[in-house]
Amino acid sequence: MPGKKSKKSFKPFANLPLGIPANIAIGPLGFRVAMNLNPTDGGNPEPLRIVPCERESGAQEPPLAGTSNTVAIPDLEQGDRPMRGDTSHVKQEEKPVMKQKERDHGDTTFGAPIIRNNVEEEALSGFSSLRSLLEAVSAVYASHEESIAVVTKIEGLLSRVALIDALFATPPGNAPELRCRDEVIRNLKAIEERLRSYAEEPGLQWFVDHVKHDEDVYRVLEDLRETIFQYQMVQLTRIDNQGFNTVDPDEFAILVNLRHAKDAEYRHGNPDRCLKGTRRTILDEIELWARDFHKHSIYWLNGLAGTGKSTIARTVAERIFADGQLGASFFCSRDFEDRRNLQFIFPTIAIQLARRYTEFRSIFVSLVRLDPDIVHESLYGQMDKLIVQPLVKSAISTVIVVDALDECEDDDPTSAILSVLGQFVNEIPKVKFFITGRPEPHIQNGFHLPLLANATDVFFLHEVEPGQVKGDMQLFYKHHCSEIKGRRQGLDHWPTEEQLDHLCERAAGLFIYGVATVRFIDQKTKNPEKQLEQLLQSQESGSEGRIKLRGNMTLNSLYMTILQMAFGDDEEDDPKVRSVLGAVVLAANPLSPSTIATLLGFDPRDIFPLLSSVPSLLILSNDINQPVQPFHKSFPDFIVDPARCTNPRFRINPPDQHMEILIGCLELMNKKLEQNMCGLPDGVANSEISDLKQRTERNIDKALEYACRSWHKHLDNTTSDQKSKITP
Repeated sequence: MPGKKSKKSFKPFANLPLGIPANIAIGPLGFRVAMNLNPTDGGNPEPLRIVPCERESGAQEPPLAGTSNTVAIPDLEQGDRPMRGDTSHVKQEEKPVMKQKERDHGDTTFGAPIIRNNVEEEALSGFSSLRSLLEAVSAVYASHEESIAVVTKIEGLLSRVALIDALFATPPGNAPELRCRDEVIRNLKAIEERLRSYAEEPGLQWFVDHVKHDEDVYRVLEDLRETIFQYQMVQLTRIDNQGFNTVDPDEFAILVNLRHAKDAEYRHGNPDRCLKGTRRTILDEIELWARDFHKHSIYWLNGLAGTGKSTIARTVAERIFADGQLGASFFCSRDFEDRRNLQFIFPTIAIQLARRYTEFRSIFVSLVRLDPDIVHESLYGQMDKLIVQPLVKSAISTVIVVDALDECEDDDPTSAILSVLGQFVNEIPKVKFFITGRPEPHIQNGFHLPLLANATDVFFLHEVEPGQVKGDMQLFYKHHCSEIKGRRQGLDHWPTEEQLDHLCERAAGLFIYGVATVRFIDQKTKNPEKQLEQLLQSQESGSEGRIKLRGNMTLNSLYMTILQMAFGDDEEDDPKVRSVLGAVVLAANPLSPSTIATLLGFDPRDIFPLLSSVPSLLILSNDINQPVQPFHKSFPDFIVDPARCTNPRFRINPPDQHMEILIGCLELMNKKLEQNMCGLPDGVANSEISDLKQRTERNIDKALEYACRSWHKHLDNTTSDQKSKITP
């Protein structure tokens, strides 16, 4: 577990030119920050003042936003915060100088006419004033060891202000973007006023000494981060996509056609992120680690099932992307073949790096052209040729995120991915890896390898202080209950504080318990008040009673309660329930309700209502042709484990369920398969048929496709006796 962080030396005014007093800082755009930090009368420091100052003779006015003939994007990989006017840290991309008339009326950017108003002109002075204010606040906080978290957050915010300032230096491409900028400026002004109101109390030093405003200031900084972050996400995503659209067609074809996992990036799949105000300690620590390339190259977020690792990973990936540091991300998942296969990780990461960095792409494409079969090499060969060599030659600094490594199929006693990473980590010191995973034996063995142990920071998520976790859980429940109340009638005094305390107690530090609880309470056809009462009463009357639940017992109790409430005491449909839920949790790839019905021989009209009985446990669309998945991996773990799912009515026996799906696959193939079903011409390779995909979709339904691709996987998971009944 990480030890206590040492105080970081932070001197925002250390580089002032000679002749300027230490309590005066010239702001980036003609503002000066004045504060008496060392009052001689023994009283409180004077309030912070930000005032305009005279420009030196001959000094040039800064260009208005959108009128510069260059686009400058700061390179902030080391966490540096350049002052305006220092161009040593930027890369210049020349573009034609526009005439004034063109700028004001007829110019276009990205093919859209430019629309502007005075908000852009206000932006420059707004950013400089905000930056100066943040620096002054940080200067006071820096003298307090207990406030180092605030200083760290301000450092990150100053970098973000520089980034958003650079984004505003380019003209808006269209009216929606201009409206987005208007909103950003309004929000920033409001936040600046809130922050200034604290600074103008009887001495900023006074309220820091008394600590009474620390929490308020932190919340203001969080709001500021969120405002800047949202704009960065929109703009950098647009820039990222536009950059990829300009890739050479031949290079584009190589990137698209190279074998890789689909939808493995953080932007796909589950959209959940950490709720604002929660997970502050761990997120701040990871942010600091990502910015500081003097720290260890690898960060392992170690946590038990349900502790929120993937949600944190998505939040981290998003923030790092917004800061321009994210090179690639791979979110492993046991639900998808390509995302649980180790052979897909390095090629997928390499393709994302090639999309992100031009220098990397040119080297990468050349290597693939020389050896098209490179993706079929060993993991060592893949990482060496696809990732390490291009990174070393291009000298790129970046961060790579890998989530849920434990969900990959890996029979080695020591994680194969980590074993390879350990052999190369010292060759790419400018690259950082953020990795999450349960403390499975092979994962722990991998991080204990000498080459990795000395290069890894570890955070044990399941060992966070109980008080801190409870505070986060309270925020989580209050936020979601407030949302429910906003959509429903008659819930003015719901839930009670006692009910919230019970929910937090039962969660026992597992955020997934909170998510499942909210999903159970917030069912469209149910009364939230009654749902919560039934849930609490059912669990209180169970074998655990009101004792504080821990570990799997917490989720076991919740999942069992939900299943019993969904299906009641009528045992007539229990075999169907086990068959359908078994298909959901054991399928090689997620299946739709209609496909499950076809494979198992059920009426499709019966399957959707059955699945709809447990919406809090599943990700289920209203379209019966869309795949259904467990909402979290802890549910499949529970329902197949006799020690956890103690009620045989719901427990799934994997070999029996695999056998049932296998028989369904074989019967379907025997019934439907025909020679040349897609009507392909004789003597023509599949690669030469331009509409092969359309022909396949038209003639082979999803159930038959699944049967053809996956029957053998279910066969592998049956017992020897079961195999003997099928194999002649």
